[in-house]
Amino acid sequence: MQAQRRLGRGLEALLGGSTPVKPQLALHLPDGQPVGEPLKVSVYEIDSNPFQPRRDFDEAEIHQLAESLEQHGLLQPIVVRRAAERYQLISGERRLRAAIKAGWPDVPVYIREADDRQLAEWAIVENLQRKDLNPLEKAASFQLYLEQYDCTQEELAGRLAIDRSTVTNLLRLLELPTMVQAALRGGAISQGHARALLPLGDDHLQVSLCTRIQIEGLSVRAVEEMVNEMIASEEAEVPAMHEASTNGATAEASIGGASRSAARPRTRAGQIASLEQELRTALGTKVEIKQLSRGRGKIVIHFRTSEEFDRLREQLRAAG
Repeated sequence: MQAQRRLGRGLEALLGGSTPVKPQLALHLPDGQPVGEPLKVSVYEIDSNPFQPRRDFDEAEIHQLAESLEQHGLLQPIVVRRAAERYQLISGERRLRAAIKAGWPDVPVYIREADDRQLAEWAIVENLQRKDLNPLEKAASFQLYLEQYDCTQEELAGRLAIDRSTVTNLLRLLELPTMVQAALRGGAISQGHARALLPLGDDHLQVSLCTRIQIEGLSVRAVEEMVNEMIASEEAEVPAMHEASTNGATAEASIGGASRSAARPRTRAGQIASLEQELRTALGTKVEIKQLSRGRGKIVIHFRTSEEFDRLREQLRAAG
């Protein structure tokens, strides 16, 4: 609930209204048009928002909305900006599509002055509040904005008035294998399932477990437990391999029939293992804590691609 209130304030600030669902207040309208009064514009003079995160529109939903328009009219005008001799959507693409389907020649609009960056931000904020928008579409809009305006996740979160963790958690989904992303996009797995797969850091394991989620109907909690077990099992193999490699060297170093002790594999204390898991969950990648002598040690953070490295660097910088 708190996150929704933050999003609402962000949208209110961007659109200039007293509430996020009424952006018509304080809009810049054409000469002769009083503030708060919509202007009629041909539906064929309005172009889509180029920064619209949504790519898939449910035709059944549009048809249902068109029937509602025919019965009740358009209760909330569309918001647009001028673009040369035409208009460009700021918000209301579903309503515009429904109006066209209903055979309307024109629709009531509010005209707002906005540059490309503002347009991108409004599109992101509007769609963040829609629960039915695919999380990968939201993530893609974040990624496009970060690349286009060369800003940090912290800056983007500030401009949208949302938590930085919202930005980070969505962007992490883009690191998943194509097959896992397809399952998430199609609703076969949830965003919680997808996030639970991230710490594995291995495409094959992520795809394999994603398939099991769909076949067995695993809960998010069950997947998190399975991922923890798989990571622990992987780490247990390293000391075993180390012990096997030192056996031969130990035998050769025997003096007078008494062999020197083989180098013992390091055992991880429960506290260290717990800290490793905490860091994996926070960073979404494999993390190792290695203890050295005299209280020294090091933390190893794994990454597989340059994009994942950039994301981890940004996340660590923001945390500092």
